[in-house]
Amino acid sequence: MHLLIIVLVSLLASVIGAIAGIGGGVIIRPVLDSLGIMEVAAISFLSGCTVLSMSAYNAARSITSGDKSLKMKIAFPLGVGAAAGGVLGKHLFSYVSSLFENASRVGAVQSACLFVVTLITFAYTLKPSYLPSFRVKNPLLSIAAGLLLGLISAFLGIGGGPINLMVLSVLYSMNTKDAAQNSLVVIFLSQSASLLSTLITHSVPDFSVLMLILMCICGILGGVIGRIFNKKLSAKQVRFIFLAAMLVIILLSVKNLIYYLM
Repeated sequence: MHLLIIVLVSLLASVIGAIAGIGGGVIIRPVLDSLGIMEVAAISFLSGCTVLSMSAYNAARSITSGDKSLKMKIAFPLGVGAAAGGVLGKHLFSYVSSLFENASRVGAVQSACLFVVTLITFAYTLKPSYLPSFRVKNPLLSIAAGLLLGLISAFLGIGGGPINLMVLSVLYSMNTKDAAQNSLVVIFLSQSASLLSTLITHSVPDFSVLMLILMCICGILGGVIGRIFNKKLSAKQVRFIFLAAMLVIILLSVKNLIYYLM
């Protein structure tokens, strides 16, 4: 039963992640946390692999199809910074984990951080006028922004997330739909570096190989389905799906925080 739930969650999260550009891990992570099925480290790793599979498919399709919404002059330097940030985020997670004897306390820290990040993004998406928008062209500033994105995503084990869209909107004046496609390229580069770092440092947690295979398949399938929907939906509809996902994540983060602190 647990395996079926994980497969369904991974598929649905990947579809929503591909549509809204949030990766899917930001949904998988808190949902599996709330079920208490696996250790925090295993959830983070498997979630990251699922997101990598989904984002790899979408990034490849966007590049090969000449997708006009994809702005590589923006997405690539952001992705380079996110890749470096992903490695730093993994080390930060390991360091924070070492501070607590009880693994559930690490989950509490991640849930609290995810709640804050998601709430800020939700508020901004509802009222974009809260922050000014720019058209940044300096690649060094893009790399610095990507570094922060990658660090946050890797530390939280969400493989990307809602903050990507806020940054793309504020720094590059993108609408939600275009930001979603560019966000997936950033997520792909960040997750690739994060996974490579995990393998090199031999810090891969214990997990079921069958579960890994099924979740990665769900990631790719979700990417296929989500991409089809993204092309058919308007920017307004994508924004609605994004907001709905953020609201669910906020509620789950509060629930998980309470659970880990109990």
